[in-house]
Amino acid sequence: MSDIKKIQHRNFEGEVVSVKENKTIHVLVKTTKMHPKYRKQYVVSRKYAVHDEHAKAKLGDFVNFVECRPISKTKKWTLVSIQK
Repeated sequence: MSDIKKIQHRNFEGEVVSVKENKTIHVLVKTTKMHPKYRKQYVVSRKYAVHDEHAKAKLGDFVNFVECRPISKTKKWTLVSIQK
């Protein structure tokens, strides 16, 4: 048997907030967290630079993206699908 391990890449979904760059979209991902002491839920948001090879995503679309090899200094994610 081979000792090849399957690599599990992180995947997220979020809303496209910028399409100004060539082959790059910026996606806002919102997650909810709970405060450890006060047990109150709050929203944490983060923007990711995602590689969009064919420039299909439009502003306001909901997209799925997955982790990949570094494409540039900030792009380490690639577009998988557009949910609209």
